Amino acid sequence: MKRKLFVAVMCATMVAGTVAAPAAVKAESKGLVGVAMPTQDLQRWNQDGENMKKELEEKGYEVDLQFAGNDVATQVSQIENMIANGDQLLVIASIEGDSLGTVLAQAKEAGIPVIAYDRLIMNTDAVSYYATFDNYLVGKTQGEFLVDALDLENQDGPFNIEFVTGDPGDNNVNFFFGGAMDVLQPYIDSGKLVVPSGQVTKDEVATAAWATETAQARFENILSSYYADGTNLDAVLASNDSTALGVENALAANYTGEYPVITGQDCDIANMPNIIDGKQAMSVFKDTRTLASKVVEMVDAIMQGGEAPVNDEETYDNGTGVIPSYLCEPVAVTVDNYKEMLIDSGYYTEDQLQ
Repeated sequence: MKRKLFVAVMCATMVAGTVAAPAAVKAESKGLVGVAMPTQDLQRWNQDGENMKKELEEKGYEVDLQFAGNDVATQVSQIENMIANGDQLLVIASIEGDSLGTVLAQAKEAGIPVIAYDRLIMNTDAVSYYATFDNYLVGKTQGEFLVDALDLENQDGPFNIEFVTGDPGDNNVNFFFGGAMDVLQPYIDSGKLVVPSGQVTKDEVATAAWATETAQARFENILSSYYADGTNLDAVLASNDSTALGVENALAANYTGEYPVITGQDCDIANMPNIIDGKQAMSVFKDTRTLASKVVEMVDAIMQGGEAPVNDEETYDNGTGVIPSYLCEPVAVTVDNYKEMLIDSGYYTEDQLQ
């Protein structure tokens, strides 16, 4: 469903019935771009938003950056204001993928292109492009890490494992959890991996809003129900760092067995001490500077009247058709390589991880 996008040059003299003129921008500005991020509560969204804003401004754009506090109604209102204020292109990391159809219909009617950022916006034909990391590969990387850490190819087991994934309304969960389960399901089927709680479906292991407290509460219940008799927990597939942190908090308060291998994603500052101390085995690093730079490149191409660069036109169907996408590649970070990947690269300073 690849189609050329034309960015209209809007001015006060447009004929009746067309889009109103945008709010005035500085004479030297190349245009006004709206960037809608879900929350400032997680480190990565702060960095995503600020990195994108900085690079867009360096290219001559004005940027309307908004954070919605993980509240859907707030995000909808922010996007409505962006449209009303004459933003000429929108970059949106949605809180819930199915909640923006009505407001994005307004964007489409106004001729405003939309780039879905890291979370695919579902069931609307207003989305022009999608930029993200290879989210199936994220889950696959986590699953393969657990296979290697438990030496499942050579050990008979059985090993006890539990699963914690993210918000059921986030389309990325399908890829994170799907990629991991494609790796791990054969070991469950063979009996090398056992799930004492019996909770293995996406809906059973979901965590509303990816909230640490929600993951912690669920995992405290799992520990008291299935591990209080001294049963060892060998591994936890946690789809991201905020849910992994909930698991780690629950373990600290309620578990006395051998410590499990725990996965994560995003290399959040809150989790890095646990990785350094051996309480979290890995996190999948998605260098948001890379993603932000690619989105800036996409924005610039569209605003200049061209097509955004993409490298996937098959995978991401949002319910109205396949959305042309650009996928960046993630990497695994452990205690062995975190300095190289995070500190030497300038992503964090040493002091931030103390």
